Amino acid sequence: MRLYDAHNHLQDDRLATHLGAILPTLAPSGIARMVVNGSCEEDWPAVLALAKREPRVLPSFGYHPWYVRERTSDWQRELVRFLDAVPSAVGEIGLDKWILDPGRSSTLNLKSPAPLSEQEEVFIWQLRLAAERNLPVSIHCLQAWGPLFDILTREPRPNRGFVLHSYGGPREMVAPFAKLGAYFSLPGYFAHERKQRQRDAFLTVPPDRLLIETDAPDQLLPETRNRHPLIDAKTGKALNHPVNLVAVYQFASELLGTTVETLASLVEENFLRIFSH
Repeated sequence: MRLYDAHNHLQDDRLATHLGAILPTLAPSGIARMVVNGSCEEDWPAVLALAKREPRVLPSFGYHPWYVRERTSDWQRELVRFLDAVPSAVGEIGLDKWILDPGRSSTLNLKSPAPLSEQEEVFIWQLRLAAERNLPVSIHCLQAWGPLFDILTREPRPNRGFVLHSYGGPREMVAPFAKLGAYFSLPGYFAHERKQRQRDAFLTVPPDRLLIETDAPDQLLPETRNRHPLIDAKTGKALNHPVNLVAVYQFASELLGTTVETLASLVEENFLRIFSH
């Protein structure tokens, strides 16, 4: 049984001291591929280095909306350079109105976040680049589903489709997004009891558009499902281990009323359809 992680951040500094222990566990756990998403110019080199070190890593390069204000004047040329270096995807890119709350940005130690208009400008440029090259795209969206839908409706999109990572939008928008070419990636975080609305939305996702993700080191599973506890050595806070992908598949199979084996076969077909080069 081969498992596929549609979205994680294996390059994250919080995982750096654990990588030597994590990488040897990927194969025994059945993990065939994982999409490792860069968030800004600063971490793109680390994503590229991982792709060269570990064949299971499919690198993805993009500007996350949280870090748009940190981009340099040369960011577009740099993004193209990294996309040219290895077979890759575009991401994590997107829109985020949630972070515009000053209390949230300060809690996350972020610099002044870009207003939605600036986020849209950066997102559209990256989306057009992905469409031009027909590259897979991993899209982040929080509290901006209407603006995102409008952009995806009027702008060119990759023919192969795009991924709505950790889809948390309205149930009613699943079908319209799917019609535009969306795949919907389910994280283990939605196993928390308070995420009933998100689970209900995933019950309406077309089977041929379903993907599974960890978003490691973030989006922890509930404690009872966490098979691989991991601690940030600097802060003492819990981290999501990438090999928890196995537990996410188990959660997803229970949610959808199927076996892990059947789910794995379906997700493999979907993952290869959008991410294969």
